[in-house]
Parts: sequence; structure tokens; C-alpha cells
Amino acid sequence: MDNRYESSETLRNKCVACFKQFNKMEHLVEHMRTSYHSVHEPICGICKKHCRSFESLREHLIGPLPKQECKNIFNIRGCKFCLAVLDSPNARWIHQERCQFSSINSGLLARFANLGIRDNLTVDNGGTRGPQVVALACKMVGGGSDGSLDLCARVCLIDESENIIFHTYVKPPIPVTNYRYETTGIRPEYLRDAMPLRQVQRKIQDFLCNGEPMWKIRPKGGKARILVGHGLDHDLDRLQVEYPAIMMRDTAKYPPLMKTSKLSNSLKYLTQAYLGYDIQTGIQDPYEDCVATLRLFMRMRSQVHKIEDHPLASDPQNRNNFASWRQNELERMSPEQLLEISRSDYYCWCLDSRDM
Repeated sequence: MDNRYESSETLRNKCVACFKQFNKMEHLVEHMRTSYHSVHEPICGICKKHCRSFESLREHLIGPLPKQECKNIFNIRGCKFCLAVLDSPNARWIHQERCQFSSINSGLLARFANLGIRDNLTVDNGGTRGPQVVALACKMVGGGSDGSLDLCARVCLIDESENIIFHTYVKPPIPVTNYRYETTGIRPEYLRDAMPLRQVQRKIQDFLCNGEPMWKIRPKGGKARILVGHGLDHDLDRLQVEYPAIMMRDTAKYPPLMKTSKLSNSLKYLTQAYLGYDIQTGIQDPYEDCVATLRLFMRMRSQVHKIEDHPLASDPQNRNNFASWRQNELERMSPEQLLEISRSDYYCWCLDSRDM
């Protein structure tokens, strides 16, 4: 076998998404079957490599061992926040100025810290066009003998324009043994006459469902609200609120925002890396966290990806794309054709923009 034939075979067995090479076509097919490459993955604007997360793309561009050609171009024309590659250094400068958010005014946060109950929760029975988006964040104090049991003591909800629609201190159902003042800023007197947890739970539950029975909530065409947050499972558990996962957008669990190790990034890190400002530098405010998660969601939602009729690997129309009984047919396909039928294994938030 001459070198030209080996080179041709290697090229034929190369994944056109992540550029991995395989000795046999059957190995490439198996790779495509389990990798779920799609148009929704973060993609290098220079070499077009698909990456599983933005952290992986960041390492590819400017990490300890980057692809040198891509790094050289990115350093001149790349945005360090959204990782886009612009047409010129000047275009990059203009773009990056707009791409970086400013932090929440410290004076504003101080006023929010003294805010009592603000309750603008309303059920509109889906009167507005498209699903409404709200962001939620909680601050926890400690319960139990060692103060390690998280108890929700403050909750905030904001709308898509970053306006507060609900804020209150929460009276936990069991005694507080650690107020965690250094990070929460919460004192015993703040909770003495606070709204009981059960009342908070009922208000938030009704507001999120927006007049729709829990069993009837669906991701498209319904009245229930999209809920954005960071670590939503934990927050809702502490609030004793039930809400379907299909309506939740969690920045701690969204694959493109996770670490290359598939672990969650902190909200503090995500805000600094992708929005360009610092949060949680002292006493933490749930409004600040709400705004950060909402901005991250909006940035992810605003991405422009190729429109597909059936974008998820779990869609019934895609379940046989890489079926084992198609193995011989799949091995005759080109790498480009294999990528064409490959679909994402997660719901991309850009799909939410098509309901607006």
C-alpha cells in the first residue's frame, strides 16, 4: 500500500466536525453515532472545528496548547467574550465594546438589599405573544445542627428587561442556625416577619405555570413561562416548587457553558468570562445573579444556527439516523454526509428565539 492510498484513506476516515482521524470507516461511524455533532455546537470561526463547549473552544483558541494558526488570527480579530472572529481588528474593537456588559451599579444593589416585599406577580393566561422569560435566584442561610442545610431566605424574580417582578425575604420552616452573613447579608430581624415559605412557593408556582395545569405544560405554544437560573434544581427544591425541566434554562447544566470535564462552571466564572464583569465580590444579591443568568441565556439564545426541521437526536424522525441496521449504508457515506444527518443531544437555546 503506497503513501498516497494511506493518505486518501485517512482523509476519508476523518471526522469533518472535530477532525479526529480513524483507521477504519466503521470507527468513524461509531464516533458519529456517539458524538452528536451538530450545527448547534460551538464552532471555531477560523478552522471550523466543532467543540463540545465554549470552554473547549476557548482552549482551542487561547488555551495552554492552542492551535497556533487559529490563535494567531484570534489574537488579532477575535472577541474574548463570545469567541466570535470578526473581519478586521477595527471590527473586533467595535464588536467587543458592545459584547462586554457593565456590572450592576453598587448603589443600586445597596438599595435592593434593603428592599422589602415587591410583588408584581400576575397570571395573564398566556395573553402575550410567545413564551415569557423570567430569571430566578435565591440566597440560602443554614439550618440543622451544623448550619450546613440550605434554607431559602431570599428570592428574586426578574423579567426579560431586568425589572424586578418579585422580591422577598423568606421565613424558613425550621430554625436558622447560620445566617452566613458574610455572603448573604441577612440578619435575624430580616426574617422575623418575612413571607412564609409556603406562601412564596404558591405564588411562584402559580406565576410560572401562568394559568396552565402542570400536566398540560409543553415547550411550544403553551402559556407557561421559561425559567432561567443557575442551579435551578437546587433553588426550586429549597422553594418546594415543582416545574417541568422542559421549561427550565439552567446555565449550570447547559452543555455549551460547562467545563470540558462536563462539570458545571460557577456563575461567577461564567459572568466574568462571557459577559466581561465581576459578580459576587462581597455580600451577594439575588438580583445580580438573576441579571447574570438572564444575560447568559440571551447571549446563547441570540446565536444564529442553521435551521433544521428536526434538530434533536431524540426527535422521532432522527432515531434511525445511525441505527445499527444501517451500518453498511453509513460506511458508504462520506464524512460530510455523516455530519449532515447528525443531530444534537441537547436542546439549543437558539431554538427559543424562533418562538418569539
